[in-house]
Amino acid sequence: MENSAKKIKIFFGSAIIGVLLMSSGCARVGYEFNSEQVRQIKIGETTQNDITVMFGQPWRKGIENGVTMWTYGRYTYRLIGEADTKDLVVKFDGRGKVISYTFNTTDQ
Repeated sequence: MENSAKKIKIFFGSAIIGVLLMSSGCARVGYEFNSEQVRQIKIGETTQNDITVMFGQPWRKGIENGVTMWTYGRYTYRLIGEADTKDLVVKFDGRGKVISYTFNTTDQ
């Protein structure tokens, strides 16, 4: 008797978790930024202040091989269907000017 009661509890627990996952439908990470302004970035000219004015505060900041790096990102993952993502990674020299940037998106 205890074994079947345990199986029923596990079944209903799993069903509730499944319903909750399906009802939430998606997970979002990061925040929206205006990707149309990416084309305005000029290597060697655009500054950290310019980038902040264009895109706001970065979602993440880091250092790669001694180079300051800012990341702007918006990632939406769905339980069913395609993910919707876009990110911009900007690298700066010691004077705070852009030395490179990469923009990627799943938008068509």
